[in-house]
Parts: sequence; structure tokens; C-alpha cells
Amino acid sequence: MHHRRYLSVLAVAAAVPLALTGCSGGTSSSGSGDPDTLTILDYYNNEPDKTLVQEALDRCATEVDVTIKRETVPGKDLIQKVLQRGSSKTLPDVLMLDNPDVQEIAATGGLSPLSNYDVDTEGFADGILEAATYEGELYGLAPAVNTLGLFYNVDLLDEAGIEPPQTWNDLADAAAKLTSGDPYGIAFSAIATYEGAWQFLPFMWTNEGDETDLDTPEVKEALQFWVDLVNDGSASNSVLNWSQADVKDQFAAGKAAMMVNGPWQIPALNETDINWDSVQVPVNEVGQTPVAPLGGEVWTVPVTGDKEKQAKAAECISSDDNQLALAESRYLVPTRTALAEEYVEKMPEMASFTEQVKNARSRTGQLGEDWPEAATVIYNAIQLAITGKAPVDDAFAKASNG
Repeated sequence: MHHRRYLSVLAVAAAVPLALTGCSGGTSSSGSGDPDTLTILDYYNNEPDKTLVQEALDRCATEVDVTIKRETVPGKDLIQKVLQRGSSKTLPDVLMLDNPDVQEIAATGGLSPLSNYDVDTEGFADGILEAATYEGELYGLAPAVNTLGLFYNVDLLDEAGIEPPQTWNDLADAAAKLTSGDPYGIAFSAIATYEGAWQFLPFMWTNEGDETDLDTPEVKEALQFWVDLVNDGSASNSVLNWSQADVKDQFAAGKAAMMVNGPWQIPALNETDINWDSVQVPVNEVGQTPVAPLGGEVWTVPVTGDKEKQAKAAECISSDDNQLALAESRYLVPTRTALAEEYVEKMPEMASFTEQVKNARSRTGQLGEDWPEAATVIYNAIQLAITGKAPVDDAFAKASNG
């Protein structure tokens, strides 16, 4: 069956698109100027991701018969480039953005709705579409995504006669039994950055908490659970300073029996002697649906004024073949749910994450451009509560008031 090709871009924070170096003639015109060339900007400037994404783009270029001129920049630099170039209208033909920021960039008018190009969006996970939708229009698609899960050390759990946790009670009991000072029972990132907020979301959302109102029993119950894990010694106080990479290092070194983390850590884990497996993030009560945040890149089509090229840009990277290739090579999950069974057969270690993605949510789904403000309140509240500077009941209100 033939599937229409589309482009999807991953949003990176901030405001409007940007031109690539190599735009013809160095003029202020948008895109490349050559109708058979597409300029592309993304932040995968490190290996192996740079080459793996290039291979997908090359397949795409062959399919739609164009030449690609690609620029990659460090993630920390992309926003500044976007801000610098937005006012001069020197946009690339294709822009990759981190999904939480697509709405903010779409709000500037710098992106072209995919409805202009008759893009077929059937079969994509709801969270994917939600992440790239602004005021009723879809501005991009993601070929493959990630989310969070619970990794566990198979040998340590087996030795203790513990089944992989399914509920918070299971998780707390397992973490306590597996803690002997070193290793700790569980590791997670409660750092005062967006990573800390991201890691908290599965617990908040699964417990039916909502970022539109953080001062609720459901949200506070999730925070109390984290505080209790630290207070009873099942998790280290260092969670306050650990990034997700630090959490992986603890688990990989055998210093944590379980960890909350994402599948992007799998290549590093596979280089260790740790016998690991994963499950979805546990729920508070049996019957709840595990809900985790959606991560991944969305490929978008900036407004360049060149209708022919914009149509070509809208035809590409989210084909079934490209989804599977990108997912397999980078430990991501294909965004077409119909591909899940085929993918898990090839990548059984991704089973729990593939299941988790089905119900994953966009961070901007409720608040849109205001999500960063809520995320800041969340990670500050976590810090206040774990350090004991505020009781859980008051932590979100105190964080909201600065």
C-alpha cells in the first residue's frame, strides 16, 4: 500500500524559523531558491544521531526527487538562530523542533499548516497530533518519538523475589527492600530544570493530576510519593541534582536497582553488564492508565512563500519505512500505532515504551505556550518539598508565588 510522505519537525524552544547557511546567493529570500533543493535545519549535530537522521533524509530526498542541503546546530544554539533570522524572513524549507515548542513557533505565523498539502494524518497516536496542533491546525508530524518508563535490574529483583512493580505501593515496597545504602532502590531526576518536571509528569498525570491546576490532591499525592521515597532512604537525596544522564549512570553502575528514564539510554546500558528490563511507569491504583509525557522531534514546514517547495517539503519523512528505520536505529517508537506490533517483534526491548506511547501526552496539550511557566512551578515545588523547605501541601502555592 502506498503511503503519502510527509515532513515532521521536532520543536526546540522559542520563537520563529531560520535560514540555513547555503541559501543561494546569500540573499534574504526564504529557503534555498532552487526549486529542486530543500534546505533543512535540525539540532542533531552529534553522532550517531547526525548520520542516522541524514540517512532518513536521504531516503526522503530520493522519494520526492530533491537535493537536500542540511544544517545542524547544537540544540542550545537553535533558538538564538531562530530569533535572529525570523525577522529577516530567511527561513529554511524544513525546520525540526522539539515538540513542546511547536505551538509557540506556530503562533508567530512562521509555520505552514499541513492542511495546505493534503497530508494524511490517519493512524498517528493522538499525543503526536496534539503536540503539533495550534488553534485547530496541524503544523508538523513526528516520525518517531520517545517517552518515560521504569527500568529495573533483573538480577537484583530476581534475587529479592520481587516482581516488576505495577503500582506505587509495589514500587515503594520494592524500592525499600532493594535499598541497602548502595544500591538505592530507585533513582529519578528531581533536578530544578525541565528534566525534573518531565520526570514527574507520569506520576502526576497517571494520578489524574493536571497542570492547569497544580494545587489539587491528585498532584500533591504524586509529589508526596516522591518525597516519601527520598525520606525513607529508598532514593538518594542526590535526586535533587541528578539529570537523567546522571540517573542512567547510577543505574548502569549498579548503584540503583530501578530508575525512571527513557529509551534513549538503552545504547549506553547495552554497553554495560547490567541485565535490565523495563515496564510502564507504575500507577497509583489498579485500573488507572499509565500516562507519560511525549518526547521527540516534529518536522515542520516554515512559510517561505514558495508554494511548490512547501508542498515538496510536506511529503517525506513519516513514511512507514522511515518511521521503522528511525525507530529501530535510535530506540524510538514509530508514531503510527499500526506499526507497533511489527516494531516490537523486531525490538522486544522497546515493548513497554511502545505501549506507553499509546497513551502519552503532549506537554503543551493543555497550556500551549504557557507550559514552560507551569514546568518551572513543578520543578521548584519538587525541590521545596524534597528539601523540606515547604510541606507538600504548600509547595506548589509557594513555587507559584516565587
